[in-house]
Amino acid sequence: MVDVTVKEPSLREATATGKVVMSPRTLALIQEGGMPKGDVFGVARIAGIMAAKKTGELIPMCHPLELTHVEIRFNVKPETGEVFIESQARLVGRTGVEMEALTAVSVAALTIYDMCKAVDKEMVLTDIMLVRKSGGKSGLFERKT
Repeated sequence: MVDVTVKEPSLREATATGKVVMSPRTLALIQEGGMPKGDVFGVARIAGIMAAKKTGELIPMCHPLELTHVEIRFNVKPETGEVFIESQARLVGRTGVEMEALTAVSVAALTIYDMCKAVDKEMVLTDIMLVRKSGGKSGLFERKT
């Protein structure tokens, strides 16, 4: 791990996004509450938050962080079967939260796949990326769209 002992704590935030593409029929089933495993977005939200909290255990060189906020949002495009996932992670600390935000999106997407695979094995998890981060020595990063 990188030694961050001498760094001053600062407010750090990161936002990541990703997408799950599925058949419009599968997305309709999710929205109607018709998946056999239950509330897909509710479970995926909890899984993403839990994953963010465990990032330091999953990624070998990540520091274990004391997160102060993790949020997961879903937006859907029913006509194309797209589920857009956005996570935001925040803390006051000596190192950034980019990996936590990315892990949250990734695990939320994997959870959607797991909960829907009995209906649609052709789902695709795609476009997982950091879109914004602030705080620390490197300051603000915003992905150009």
